Amino acid sequence: MAGLGETPESRMPKALLIAVVDDDWFFRDSMRSLMKSLGYTVEAFSSAADFLASPHLIETACLITDVHMPAMTGIELYRRLIDTGYTIPTILVRR
Repeated sequence: MAGLGETPESRMPKALLIAVVDDDWFFRDSMRSLMKSLGYTVEAFSSAADFLASPHLIETACLITDVHMPAMTGIELYRRLIDTGYTIPTILVRR
């Protein structure tokens, strides 16, 4: 039974934010589209630095990142997150 002022929408869990980090535009856009089609909220970033500087870092529920990127690899990004206290479940993609 719903409480006072509660609607079915307010009882639904908030959409989980998936962050996609990949320097390859085609893969990044394809993964963003796939995750959105599955009902997730998605933010896409072309580099690890862009993701780390983003206000979306705090709300990210899952990270999908390329292992091989210039400047900072996906593995280095994951290690940086762990070292700074962010334990975001991460999927590392090797293509």
